Amino acid sequence: MSAPILATLGCRLNAYESAAMKELAVAAGMTNAVIVNTCAVTAEAVRKARQEIRRLARENPGAPIIVTGCAAQTEPETFAAMPEVARVIGNHEKMQPATWAGLTVADLIDTTEKIMVDDILSVRETAGHLIDGFGRHRAYVQVQNGCDHRCTFCIIPYGRGNSRSVPAGVVVEQIKRLVGKGFAEVVLTGVDLTSWGADLPGAPRLGDLVARILRLVPDLARLRISSIDSIEADENLLQAIATEPRLMPHLHLSLQHGDDLILKRMKRRHGRDDAIRFCETARTLRPGIVFGADIIAGFPTETEAMFANSLRLVEDCGLTFLHVFPFSPRHGTPAARMPQLKGPAIRERAARLRALGDARLLAHLAAEVGQTRRILTEGPRIGRTEYFTEVAFAEDQPEGTLLERRILGHGSTQLLA
Repeated sequence: MSAPILATLGCRLNAYESAAMKELAVAAGMTNAVIVNTCAVTAEAVRKARQEIRRLARENPGAPIIVTGCAAQTEPETFAAMPEVARVIGNHEKMQPATWAGLTVADLIDTTEKIMVDDILSVRETAGHLIDGFGRHRAYVQVQNGCDHRCTFCIIPYGRGNSRSVPAGVVVEQIKRLVGKGFAEVVLTGVDLTSWGADLPGAPRLGDLVARILRLVPDLARLRISSIDSIEADENLLQAIATEPRLMPHLHLSLQHGDDLILKRMKRRHGRDDAIRFCETARTLRPGIVFGADIIAGFPTETEAMFANSLRLVEDCGLTFLHVFPFSPRHGTPAARMPQLKGPAIRERAARLRALGDARLLAHLAAEVGQTRRILTEGPRIGRTEYFTEVAFAEDQPEGTLLERRILGHGSTQLLA
């Protein structure tokens, strides 16, 4: 191999970190390895990671397999017990140049000490290795890592640690470099993005960071923010939504449920009315803004009436893009000890939520026909609008450019231009 093989499971942040790890591994001469960056968000995600490791071992005989990511952090012994695995590296360790520089082929052959995983909750420094240019035409910039909250269903804080922020000056300089390389759009990413700044001097807020980026990088055409916790949205962020055309009119919200009692049992910090009020406020400030959301189906103790409140929330918030999670208990979380629903009921409710999401997306697509949109091309015949809606082109277009095009029609998931 001339470069390590990387397999990434899970979130966009994992994909960002995989790109950084590839740079670190190549710089350390670790080019003959297979690196699996795992996800721990559900039990199914861990099962898929184990399956992927076995597949990669079959396809790359003799290559040492290094397992890292959230599942490796939370369940290191699970992966160390696999004969295919040479080393298990924690989420903090994976971003350190010294980790990769210290590995040798001899180390990986000697599997008596497989686990390199420390206590992630003791990590206090800001996010580590920065890369310039993850993504072909849209750049993703990690500005925050970890989470200080303890939702009862979530294992991620134990995989990512407590919240740490990248200083604003570092973020701005990185975005300037990305714009200089030709990127027209930058996406700010993190585990709990709206907690950015709480650990920095003066405790700035995400809205302060957004305003600073837009002020100091005037050549940045588009700034997008990834998933946020709406209850933490600060006044400056709302002001930017209202007044900054370069801040894209699309927000993905961590809502999780539409019933107040379930939200309380999840240990969420918002209620149903808070979610609806935020969407109404944002839509008043920025008419036409589009919302996506994470929603869990089949949380422990969820009745049919409680689930109906989640269905109604989709309509009440005017959601367009749904990311539906069938509840999956994670060992060690409080929700895993609550009375569980049967699998078929969970899957059936998730299917109903997805069907509603499909209908909401179709309604959005239909409303876009006849509009003129500014589209960032991601391939010869594919791109996304300001609202993050996917567009298919009838003819080849120059990649990585912003084009104004009239929307001529739509399919089941895409606009046609």
